[in-house]
Amino acid sequence: MSDFTWLIGGPQGSGVESGANIFSRVCAAAGYGIFGKREFYSNIKGEHSYFAVRVSDQEIRSNVNDVTLMTSFDAETIFRHFDEVSAGGGIIYDSGLEKTEAGKVRTLDGPFLDRLSRSLESRGFSPTVSGALDAAKQNGAILYPVSFKSLLEGMAAESGNERLRGMVRMYNVIGVSLSLGLVGMPAHPLYESIGAIFAKKPQVAEVNRQAARYAYAHARQLGEFAHSLPGTERRPGTILVQGHYGTSIGKMVAGCRFQSYYPITPASDESTYLESKEILEVRNDRPGSTAIIQTEDEISAIGMMIGAALTGTRSSTSTSGPGFALMTEALGWAGINEVPIVITLYQRSGPSTGLPTRHGQDDLLFAVFAGHGDFAKMVYASGDIEESFYDTCRCFNYADKYQVPVIHMMDKFLSSSVVTCGRFDPSRVSIDRGKLLEKVDGPYKRFAITDDGISPRSRLGLKGGIFWNTGDESDEYGHITEDPQVRIQMMDKRMSRLDLMLQEIPESEQAVSFGVHKYTIISWGSAKGPILDAQAMLKKDGMDVGFVQVKLLHPFPGGLVKRLLEGVQILIDVEANHSGQLGKLLRQNTGREADHYILKYTGRGMTCTEIYDSVNSIMSGTAGRREVLTHGA
Repeated sequence: MSDFTWLIGGPQGSGVESGANIFSRVCAAAGYGIFGKREFYSNIKGEHSYFAVRVSDQEIRSNVNDVTLMTSFDAETIFRHFDEVSAGGGIIYDSGLEKTEAGKVRTLDGPFLDRLSRSLESRGFSPTVSGALDAAKQNGAILYPVSFKSLLEGMAAESGNERLRGMVRMYNVIGVSLSLGLVGMPAHPLYESIGAIFAKKPQVAEVNRQAARYAYAHARQLGEFAHSLPGTERRPGTILVQGHYGTSIGKMVAGCRFQSYYPITPASDESTYLESKEILEVRNDRPGSTAIIQTEDEISAIGMMIGAALTGTRSSTSTSGPGFALMTEALGWAGINEVPIVITLYQRSGPSTGLPTRHGQDDLLFAVFAGHGDFAKMVYASGDIEESFYDTCRCFNYADKYQVPVIHMMDKFLSSSVVTCGRFDPSRVSIDRGKLLEKVDGPYKRFAITDDGISPRSRLGLKGGIFWNTGDESDEYGHITEDPQVRIQMMDKRMSRLDLMLQEIPESEQAVSFGVHKYTIISWGSAKGPILDAQAMLKKDGMDVGFVQVKLLHPFPGGLVKRLLEGVQILIDVEANHSGQLGKLLRQNTGREADHYILKYTGRGMTCTEIYDSVNSIMSGTAGRREVLTHGA
């Protein structure tokens, strides 16, 4: 079995992401499963960025703690990650960095620099790159020093292109090529991947292919390495996708024809991807093209989306926590006027600006209770990228059928991932527009009282389907009223949809059980992947641990969750926030309290190793009620 993690790091803007995408493409083409995760600061350039790519011939859904091979062309990557390299693993590094002192690396923040210096000095090593490398060697890592400058000089001499001597921006491709050569990966997929990454810049692609050939050949001189990636049989029907592909392609397939947005990390990737695909061929009467509008702020974004939805157009927006905060007043307007909209909420760490490029599941309670007053809405969470494609389509159906705002919960962990998964299958998607009228016969009441609490919905411009909208309470036509009896009728009508959702939505779309045992995990969203991998690791050790994933967070399926948890003696809540927000909803809706909490709020994603270790501690009786995860630079 191959289970290999490759890490590349460097200053923001130095090509770390391009290098990781090349490596991921090559390994995916060779048949391996991929889970890659990018971490980066909120600065545009200069601060530390790194990408960890896990490669396996088995299905994987998360990262692990240890690194098998690290490639570094700057000092900070060595300082931040040398201790993560496993015994028998390797470090390819620029030999010109060895004398660099930690205190001279200006992007190392004070708290980390203090911890680094104390750690190295306590072990007898100097706070230099050389000292960090010696510490890694003591841990069992194998060092592969390379002069990146000499490689460029050799390339320049061989090709006769003197300009190559100063092209330090190709260090990323050099590092990738050295790594692939060291692990015995065939070279041809490397050159193909470089061509694909730089497809719009043929000259740049060719220069990078030259660098790749030269560095790949040089890898033979590095020596032996215990790990190899010769290739494996590819699972049929798999694709390599980035984190935002699931929701963005899902919106195309679901027939979303309008999306507004204001740029915000990490949600913007979805909208910019949709912008690049605005003109698509329409097949089988499925609308494929989506108009994307960048607005002046998030208040305008939700207002334009609501306006588009009133025309009968499937409409959405994509945002993150601070942007969603600005949308909440208009969210209530959509609720009282029963406007079907979809808000894709890519969470990040708060409060306020918080950690703008880091991960968190901090916004669950915010989404559930967003907006003043009582009104019906839905909060729905996806656990992985493949799932998010189908969930996006469901969210539009839910919005149309129940005429409510739907908040689709995603997060930075998902958005910054690059993974292999099953190919998205549009044939599995059905479109349900609910009670959307094509014509009106007789007098029309937009908010008519009906048996199921859902009124036939007109749209702007429909002959005979005239209706009124107001932020005030209204009668069945939409005219403002403060009559107490009408108020009761309209409030009961709108709120009755919460019960209707729980009755009609299939239980498999509300919560999913991956086995229930004495010890069982309950969680939501992107924690799914690390939990499933940890569950498999525990199983190999002879320990059965259950897992229940809650997808429908509001209205909360309390009865279903109680049934799924029958027989569970020790319940473990796993979340990426400080307060265990799902645990609060669980207690509120079922009366059950989690026995243990495994929480992470460093801004970095969970690894399956961390969850495995924490669950192990719980099962052995050595854990506290609250386990806080800390891995990640």
